[in-house]
Amino acid sequence: MFAVFEPVKRDLHLTDVQLGWLGSAYIIVLSLAALPLGVIGDLRSRRSVITWGVAIWSAATALGGFARRFWELFACRALVGVGEAGYGPASQAIIAQHYKGRRRAFAIGIYSVGMALGGVLGIWVGGVIAERYGWRWAFIAMGGPGLILALLASRLRELDRRPPPPVAEALRRWWKRGVRGVIRYVLPLAVCAGVGALLAGVLALFRGIPAEVDAAVFGVCISAGVAWTVWRLVPAAVRRTTEAGEVAAGALDEFQHAAALVLRTPTLIWIFLGGAMVTFAANGLIAWAAAFMQREHGFSVAQVGAQFGLWGLAGGVLGALFGGRVADRLQQRWRGGRVFASGAGFVLGGPVCVALIMVDDLRWFAPLVMATYFLYTWYNGPLAAVILDVVPPAVQASVLGAFVLFSHLAGDALAPPLIGYLSDRSGSLRTAMLLLPAVGVLGGAVILIALRTVGRDMARVQA
Repeated sequence: MFAVFEPVKRDLHLTDVQLGWLGSAYIIVLSLAALPLGVIGDLRSRRSVITWGVAIWSAATALGGFARRFWELFACRALVGVGEAGYGPASQAIIAQHYKGRRRAFAIGIYSVGMALGGVLGIWVGGVIAERYGWRWAFIAMGGPGLILALLASRLRELDRRPPPPVAEALRRWWKRGVRGVIRYVLPLAVCAGVGALLAGVLALFRGIPAEVDAAVFGVCISAGVAWTVWRLVPAAVRRTTEAGEVAAGALDEFQHAAALVLRTPTLIWIFLGGAMVTFAANGLIAWAAAFMQREHGFSVAQVGAQFGLWGLAGGVLGALFGGRVADRLQQRWRGGRVFASGAGFVLGGPVCVALIMVDDLRWFAPLVMATYFLYTWYNGPLAAVILDVVPPAVQASVLGAFVLFSHLAGDALAPPLIGYLSDRSGSLRTAMLLLPAVGVLGGAVILIALRTVGRDMARVQA
């Protein structure tokens, strides 16, 4: 999405705030869906959650190429969040099964290199496709290959898992306990979403009505649907009624256990708070970097991909591998090694990021891009490894889902629209983006506070 901010803005006549919400749409849904999908992965099959997650986000990405209104593209981007919510916690939990002890942070660092590689290639290749064929074809081309990867994900091997029931029996249970109950409780949300889409579409026919009104009406209808659904579903889940289903009751137990575990583990509190701040800084920079380079330095969409893609990829890959390796080495001698690697990169990277935003001499731009992403990706493997180190194996995906929920909803979901708002008000994207390194330094410092507690929390899990 970030690679084509500028052409999308021109084609759909959007403001920077609306661009920011398009960037945050998937993050918001990702945050809300990560915890329940993590719980389902712990209770049922992480492999299945990953497979469906990759398929959904790939299909939603391709559908974005057919959007004609802000709310249509917003809905497609939101569906991407459902897919990634299924992928992230479950995949890291599977990695934790296979890699234990001193190699865990490095293994998750390699996993994060895949995300960095995909993100940068999306900006790079997507920018080239957008410049030659239009931004719609960029979405379609980026979404198609993911459906093949979903088939490959279905072959993943899980350790210590009971074999799944026969397909016919699984479908029978799914229909008897799942579909009918889900339809009953989700019907209000579906109705409100349909009404919102209809009203937004009607309003869009009148030229005198601003695009923001369409988005506001659609958002109000969705919010009403969510509130109505929660009002009906929560009492049923709390009472453990048969209508809620056995899986829903088990999921509620897992949710309560995961939440209580976070609140009584000091290390997790500092990691959650600091993680929200550093994701705000890192993903806010990713969201607005392409638009910043086009506006402040006059790059084309394809040039952004080549310049930002090459140096950002180099810095991100090296940083993720370096952070994971150093964290594991330090962890062998000191239980705070992974915490230190998670926070130090943002404390050191803050001044470098300021220089990147303020520099006008393009000779310094590429080295500063590489240095910033090198330092800002140290945390990718170590931070997740710290969470896994202080959490019992049975609820690892659930707690990782809780971390995704909090860090994204309180962190990078706010970054794109907030930076867009400040840009609209100040008239300068450069000035608005200076908020990012300031929050990143603060977040790194908060993570480092966990150095005082991580040893005790690890000992509690190992006891």
